[in-house]
Amino acid sequence: MAALVDATVEQVGTLAELTDMLVGLERTISSLQAARDGVLAVGSRLALQVADEAEHPDFGDLTTRTVAAEMAAALRVSDRTVQARMTEAVWRVERFPLVWAAQGTGRISAAHARAICDAAEHLEDAADRDAYSAEMVPFAESGSPNRVSRHGRRVAERFQSRSVDERHKDAREKRSVWVKDVGDGMSQLGLLGPAALVHGAFERLTQMAQGVQEQGEAQAQAPSHEPESPEREDVDQRTVAQLRADLALDLLLTGAPAGHDTPEGLLAAIQGAVSVTVPVTTLMGHGTTPAELDGRTPIDTGTAKALAGAASGWDRILTHPITGALLAVDRYRPGSELKRHLRARDQRCRFPACGYAARDCDIDHHHDAARGGPTAVRNLGHLCRRHHVLKHHSPWVVEVLGDGAYAWTSPTGRVYLDRPQPQNTVTFVEDHALAPF
Repeated sequence: MAALVDATVEQVGTLAELTDMLVGLERTISSLQAARDGVLAVGSRLALQVADEAEHPDFGDLTTRTVAAEMAAALRVSDRTVQARMTEAVWRVERFPLVWAAQGTGRISAAHARAICDAAEHLEDAADRDAYSAEMVPFAESGSPNRVSRHGRRVAERFQSRSVDERHKDAREKRSVWVKDVGDGMSQLGLLGPAALVHGAFERLTQMAQGVQEQGEAQAQAPSHEPESPEREDVDQRTVAQLRADLALDLLLTGAPAGHDTPEGLLAAIQGAVSVTVPVTTLMGHGTTPAELDGRTPIDTGTAKALAGAASGWDRILTHPITGALLAVDRYRPGSELKRHLRARDQRCRFPACGYAARDCDIDHHHDAARGGPTAVRNLGHLCRRHHVLKHHSPWVVEVLGDGAYAWTSPTGRVYLDRPQPQNTVTFVEDHALAPF
């Protein structure tokens, strides 16, 4: 049976119309994305212009943060995200104007534009970038982004004035590790590093995983002393991919950092710490509300119980059984109760849309302690260092409304409310229905 062989002329015509419509929509979207880059680039230029005219010593860093925060609060996203978009937009608009213009007219998509620009990231001469762009844009009009990326790297090499060794030295400065939550109690751990080391680490994990599998197969094929015994259930059934992940986490959590440790072995002694919120009904096995990691990532009940059982001391967060509001925090082993209460209440930085965990933030006095502000729950809250600086050194103003709610007023006069994240708890509603006689 061949696809669409039985389609009528009208149906084939409809398909053609839908395809044309989709192409038109994609071109419109690409044009709007280019326009958005233009707006973000102008916003960045505005910040730098203000800083330049006022001769700011930080060369516009704080002003750019303030502008990004204004835009981000209106969009209800993180200002770090907006500032990163601003930086990328300036880079694309100013360094590759021909590519940006082609995207703006719908000739190429945002994915094609990104592939062209990324391949020529290290071209320093403006004339070389323009010549490269003029060659790549027509190619991108008839090729997919992955083909554009491969071809772009080859074309860019013709314009490179610096050797691969020099460029790699700069690229190494960008090495990093990051975490991305993907749901269902799972997260991704990303790593950017030198290709030889990353591929070497991956190959080592592969060989170790295959070694585990070979050992399991040997055990399964070994003769049994019990002829009538059922099929062995202790044989490792994990795939190579699963074994790679398990081995990598095992090495990261328990291995010593060879070549990087201190003479006293302090780095090897460091253990990872996470904050887990577990409703007591979940621990008892009667609840359906999942435990949460750092107030945002659900984790499975088994892991939550294991962490709670192994903890030498942990905070108990008391919540209202009807409203779920935070009532108090205590600890089986006494400590700094005020800090624990604030951390449990706020869970994250209290600037709108910021997701920094409270444990990584500063505790800020709303009313300055030096001016008589009390060190009390009503006058304290968590702000990450970025937004702590923004509060004290920019036109952003915060007002405490009570019950942990903040009202942030932006430089343009817009007001954004930020309330504490709801507690991960179970609430009960009284059933007023009368039982039948």
